[in-house]
Amino acid sequence: MRILQATALVAVAGLFSLLVWRLTHQSHPPKIGGPAPNFTLSRLDAGGKLSLASLRGKPAVINFFASWCEPCKAESKVIEDAWRQYKPKGVVFVGVDYHDVTSDGRAFLRAHDITYPTVQDGSGMVGDKYGLTAVPETYFVDAQGRLVGSHIVGTVANQQDKFFAGIKAALDS
Repeated sequence: MRILQATALVAVAGLFSLLVWRLTHQSHPPKIGGPAPNFTLSRLDAGGKLSLASLRGKPAVINFFASWCEPCKAESKVIEDAWRQYKPKGVVFVGVDYHDVTSDGRAFLRAHDITYPTVQDGSGMVGDKYGLTAVPETYFVDAQGRLVGSHIVGTVANQQDKFFAGIKAALDS
């Protein structure tokens, strides 16, 4: 009986320690107006890596998605169409494939005719820097590297006014 109690006590202490660690190490979303968290990730759409810092001087739209995410599939056409519309104005779109397998991410790009630069965040570390709660989520970055507009949680397909206002904020800053 004592062994069972001791085992239960150790298990509860371990769970409590995990809870305390998670609460003290939880990432917080970056603030609008503050710097966009930088990242350098491997590209899914081409070889090499892409760094957010390399886009300084250009407005950017960062869309976190995953191949297994149904709302991400639904919004893919809206984002691709916006990329084609705003690319001549210098806006760069970056897809960030979050917690996904490389082959599934590439299959998603092919299935949805995605042509904008896309990187892989397989570990989720970049998503953590942005305080991601789920996919899809979209951020807007001005030419100075600051977050602008409104961060969109959920599909942009259902929030198109907010999405295009975010692109405008990135362009106008």
